[in-house]
Amino acid sequence: AEMVQLEIPLSFPRGPNGYVEWDKIDIDSIDLPPSEDNYGIPSDDEDLTQKDGANKDGSKDESSMMSTAIIVDNLPEVPEAKFVKLTNVLTKIFGQIGQIRDGGLHMPMDPATKMSCGYAFIEFSSRAEADAAVEQTDGYKLDKAHVFKVSKFDDFEKYAKIPDEYVAPEPKPYTQRENTQAWMMDERGRDQFVCRFGDETEIFWNDAQKSTAVEEYKRSFWTESYVQWSPRGTYLATVHRQGVALWGGSSFGRLAKFSHSGVQFIEFSPCERYLCSGSAHEPSRGNPASVVVNFFDIATGQKLRQFSGAQKDFLASANQRGFVWPIFKWNGLESEDVYTSSSSKNDIKTEENEKEMPAFFARLAKDAVQVYQAPEMTLLDKKSVKLPGVSEFCWSPGEPILATFQPEQNSGNVPARISLMQLPSRNEVRSKNLFNVSDVKMYWQSQGDYFAVKVDHHTKSKKSTYSGFELFRLREPMCPMEVLALPDKAEKIVAFAWEPKGHRFAIIHGDGARPDVSFYSMIEAEGGAKKVHLLKTLKSKTANHLFWSPNGSMIVFAGLKTMNGQFEFFNVDEMETMATCEHFMATDVEWDPTGRFVTTAVTGVHQMENGYHIWTFNGRLLYKQTRERFFQFLWRPRGKSLLSKAQEADIKKNLKKYSKKFEEEDEKIKNQQATMLDKAKQETKEKWEAWVEEKKRKIESDEYQGTLKKILGAEYEKQGAEIVTIEEEEEEIISVVEEPL
Repeated sequence: AEMVQLEIPLSFPRGPNGYVEWDKIDIDSIDLPPSEDNYGIPSDDEDLTQKDGANKDGSKDESSMMSTAIIVDNLPEVPEAKFVKLTNVLTKIFGQIGQIRDGGLHMPMDPATKMSCGYAFIEFSSRAEADAAVEQTDGYKLDKAHVFKVSKFDDFEKYAKIPDEYVAPEPKPYTQRENTQAWMMDERGRDQFVCRFGDETEIFWNDAQKSTAVEEYKRSFWTESYVQWSPRGTYLATVHRQGVALWGGSSFGRLAKFSHSGVQFIEFSPCERYLCSGSAHEPSRGNPASVVVNFFDIATGQKLRQFSGAQKDFLASANQRGFVWPIFKWNGLESEDVYTSSSSKNDIKTEENEKEMPAFFARLAKDAVQVYQAPEMTLLDKKSVKLPGVSEFCWSPGEPILATFQPEQNSGNVPARISLMQLPSRNEVRSKNLFNVSDVKMYWQSQGDYFAVKVDHHTKSKKSTYSGFELFRLREPMCPMEVLALPDKAEKIVAFAWEPKGHRFAIIHGDGARPDVSFYSMIEAEGGAKKVHLLKTLKSKTANHLFWSPNGSMIVFAGLKTMNGQFEFFNVDEMETMATCEHFMATDVEWDPTGRFVTTAVTGVHQMENGYHIWTFNGRLLYKQTRERFFQFLWRPRGKSLLSKAQEADIKKNLKKYSKKFEEEDEKIKNQQATMLDKAKQETKEKWEAWVEEKKRKIESDEYQGTLKKILGAEYEKQGAEIVTIEEEEEEIISVVEEPL
């Protein structure tokens, strides 16, 4: 805009310094000349007016009002006495999403019945807030009989244009969907893994026979934060600011997307039927820090339920610091799994196993655990599980059994309590009272056969602590339990881990830089009593983490972080070390789903030597890759085996017969590699010989000799007598094979 200079009237009062004393001027008494020009300076009042959807003359713009307003239908019809209460409830729900205008919530009332009409109009300060309100609250369950149906006000214009006469849409041609389990059909039984580094996300086959990773799919800027496999490997989830996308099939095309603005966390249900997404939001516009959790049906994409509220409402106790994910925890099994689990294990039989089980998920609340069931997404039996002071809980990976811990209360007069509860009957399987407890950690065996609680006790003076274990046998009548104490109770427990699909567990214990590792079994020798007993203690190990193979028997002792990546591969069946190795500064360890290979990785936590190493189960390095800004390495999980236990036992019994085919395939690949290597060597040799022959021809040519004679002159005649040909042989070791004596 063109700048205009205005003269200050001489009548304005001025101070001794010659400047105008503006505080002595009555602004309202000044007559300004009429002008449409704002001199390029926007008025604050005008900006607010325009933002609020008003015209320059101050009147409301009808189209803007419609874009910032929503209609909430299916509200309870309440009498005039409850009108204010319902209005306050709506204000609390929608006020967390955006700023409601003054007088922007209108709930019509029927003058004849003096009852509300069952719907309300809500106007927000911006269109974005109105859009977010529709996205986050459509389908919100106020109670069992009232589920919100939320629409934009300007959608009614669109609906009004729908013709009265129905015209059937043309059917879309059928398109075959990709097989999302195709990767499980790999003829060589290879596994996939995903790597994320920089802005790249890559999916590879682990080709052990060729000792390399074979690229399957690659994509730049695939995710804005991280990726995550579903529990059975069907989907790869990518997380974005707008929501979550699921990818799969041979081409890794997008199979589904779920809208959740600002999503930060995701969690799949064990059977991949449901997806839970969560986000934490900082305080804004006078509203406190809030949390939003959505549950979706993966097959249909439908949002089943939303939980939202102030962050303090999602904390189990006043002592809890900050927002902890997951807020909701899924139980280990769902419906069809109950048959395979319960039919073969008759130790905990109830009438619940006779019928199909829903999926359960639960969250901590004040003095209670709230258990919900899917797909209804309602509170089980319409009430919480009351447990005064409860601070922790976890689900069994087997039957729907809930393990909970209640700390001591009333200055120690009420003991701490561990309890195991069967759902949905709420029958208590077993409980144990404890005294002088300072902390607990709970561990389930992978099949739910055993349950362990590490209990840290304090002395009466509270000046020192000592640890022990409470062990429960879930597959035996009355769920018997035992107490395990280490020989030195004061020793620090560094790590604990159950053997998957087995009866053993390992403990790292000790206070020094090289602690001990002990193995225990829950089963005595054949014919003996079922009693926990020590198998062996290994002294002075460089380890602070334990990683069992998914199939048991093998374990990796890992010295991560302060121990700089020291590893020991140990065979628990034979109680012998198979290999020791090092991956300097390693931060992560992960077994592949078959228990054949192990990955050690250095992620972006460190700036140096980022990348991963692939090892065999017995500690032999297959190959390694370095990557700048390396963030994630995740093996792709495998789905459930379709074989029965009898079939699996038959395969193990006749393993030599079945493995012959794969041994032949491995030998074929090795021969191909050897052939390719020989071919490459032969090609290199032929290129070298051709180059030498070409040089000889050039040197022996008359043109070359004539040029050389001109350069050397008289010396040319002498050089022939001085040339001596020397032949040397060089040996190269191709391989070394040790023959047994």
